[in-house]
Amino acid sequence: MALSIGSKAPDFTAQTTQGQISFHEWLGDSWGIIFSHPKDFTPVCTTELGYLARLTPEFEKRNCKVIGLSVDPVGNHERWLGDIRSATGGDVTYPIIGDSDLKVAKLYEMLPAESGDTSEGRTAADNQTVRTVYLIGPDKLIKAMLSYPMSSGRNFDEVLRLLDSCQLTAKHKVATPVNWKWGEDVIIVPSVSDEEAKERFPDGWNSVTPYLRVVPQPQE
Repeated sequence: MALSIGSKAPDFTAQTTQGQISFHEWLGDSWGIIFSHPKDFTPVCTTELGYLARLTPEFEKRNCKVIGLSVDPVGNHERWLGDIRSATGGDVTYPIIGDSDLKVAKLYEMLPAESGDTSEGRTAADNQTVRTVYLIGPDKLIKAMLSYPMSSGRNFDEVLRLLDSCQLTAKHKVATPVNWKWGEDVIIVPSVSDEEAKERFPDGWNSVTPYLRVVPQPQE
């Protein structure tokens, strides 16, 4: 069955720029972001890794670990980090998975099984589908998936907003409306009855429709 929201995030063991990890063990009780790249030393990806390096403290505040993946050996990653630092000013402190055997890319269904078993000789265009962000909960379930073409840099401010939304849902049983930003009103999820809502939101809510119940964003 194809991976989707609600699927168990596949576990794996891999070498990274910070040593070998077992993914589920490394994640522990944290939320997690995996973001993948088709190849090292590519221009758009360089800007992405650098920006996320500067944004990493915001993810850490939210108990969310960040890990990258690129279809190249770890040795290449380590050389790439110098370019990222000089080009963007971002000092990458999160690990980057070396996926030179394509195993993790296949496990996460970003490359077909017939892609071979080595990154050697493969171009970024060959790996262009390895451009997905996975948001994973502490329960190891996939909460969101975002896929981008190689030519479009990812918006990690949006990924952070998405993490905030998913964490609010997990803790408070609220959803976030279109274009929601932190601090704005939220929606009581339909699975919460009015009786339960009275307990959770004793100050009441605004019923725009019977199924659209709006409350101020919980702050804790």
